[in-house]
Amino acid sequence: MADAARVIGRSGALEDAGPGLRFTVLRGGAVVPAFAVRFRGRVHAYINECQHESSELDWERGQFFEPGKLYLLCASHGALYEPDTGRCVAGPCRGKSLATVAVDERDGNLLCAGE
Repeated sequence: MADAARVIGRSGALEDAGPGLRFTVLRGGAVVPAFAVRFRGRVHAYINECQHESSELDWERGQFFEPGKLYLLCASHGALYEPDTGRCVAGPCRGKSLATVAVDERDGNLLCAGE
């Protein structure tokens, strides 16, 4: 991870298949919403934008997992995404993937690289 990494939160804030951590990143010169979740012990982060239409995924602020805690759910379109790959496996954007965001865990912190 680049030296320009910034702390976006504490590692302990993410429990497995629990609420996500919302933050922003710079992409293409614009500040865009992103989120991180922990799934099967690893942290995964994505741009918070459904691949069907441009809307944020969380059905309630920071709530990304469907009730079974196996997939990320787009509250607007019902699309299901694999938490560890970001690939849409059901819904109107099947086969597309969420845009990934590079994150790292270090010294109890979650770090995000710059653009």
